[in-house]
Amino acid sequence: MKHTDERTRPVPPLPSQEPVRLVDRYGGRREHSSFTAPDHAVLAELHRAMVIGRRFNQQAGTLARQGRLAVYPSSTGQEASQVGGVLALGERDWLFPTYRDSVAMITHGVDPVETLTLFRGDWRSGYDPHRYRCAPQCTPLATNASHAVGLTYAARRKGRDVAALVLMGDGATSEGDAHEAYDFAAVWNTPVVFLVQNNRWATSVPSHRHGMRGYHVDGNDAAAVHAVVAHALAEARAGGGPAIVEALTYRVDPHTDSDAPQRYRDDGEVEYWVERDPLMRMEMLLRNEQIVDDGLLGIYERDAERVATAVRDRMAGEDRLDPASLFTDVYAQVPPVLERQRHELAEELREA
Repeated sequence: MKHTDERTRPVPPLPSQEPVRLVDRYGGRREHSSFTAPDHAVLAELHRAMVIGRRFNQQAGTLARQGRLAVYPSSTGQEASQVGGVLALGERDWLFPTYRDSVAMITHGVDPVETLTLFRGDWRSGYDPHRYRCAPQCTPLATNASHAVGLTYAARRKGRDVAALVLMGDGATSEGDAHEAYDFAAVWNTPVVFLVQNNRWATSVPSHRHGMRGYHVDGNDAAAVHAVVAHALAEARAGGGPAIVEALTYRVDPHTDSDAPQRYRDDGEVEYWVERDPLMRMEMLLRNEQIVDDGLLGIYERDAERVATAVRDRMAGEDRLDPASLFTDVYAQVPPVLERQRHELAEELREA
């Protein structure tokens, strides 16, 4: 797609003006030959997942304020990018999330409470990556990118039809890890798609000079994100190589619950984007197309509340951490020095 200057890029329209815009090339020309619009069932699932994700963000923020989580980086306002991308994945594909992609993870099937393990201060990722085909959440910026390239390269060498979706923030594209991943993905022609959620509060955007396909998409339009990512993944699986998808969106919540965004952005800017809420936009589309009614939307809200209630109830208990677990899931075969230390620790715990 044509790459244009940041100042010339259109912002998402108000939901009342244009409830959905499948894919628009910057400059106003519609891309209609390459991308397939999601069907009604997918559109409904996109909205349901965003409703659940919004409620999950709210509940996790409350848990952080109560001290049950050490921190929580919300993605409120970015749900369309995360949900649209994840629901484009195939059954064999892998997700490589960052610390801000909890909504993407629960949409991908990861247990909501296990998703929050990282933010409770546990040393583990909290879930079995192989069970969910979801890599551990990446806290250092962009390190998940090269992991995804390595996994897809190895899968292809083994004859396995596996693609990967890497979630990144716009700030992560400044890191050397990101550009190394882009280069290796292009050189090895690996089936990986890098979805950059550009929420307009980092100074850099990805460079499209690595010999790979690049797309811009309205990140507040879940249908558009789904269409573009699905297209990019299909081409990648077919041997078309990696791609970068830049989704222009906006995070209305603070960077984390301990952040004070009023120091660097004004309320008017936030309100401008609140009026362009991706959930309102999708709901208007579904109503206009007569895909949902008040009854079905009420079911989505109840589903979201059940998820929030289950998270709240399960997080209310105090987990008893087993110190011996520090020695598990580190080595396939525990080396003698760690085996000795494990026995020494067990002996000390018995005498305590």
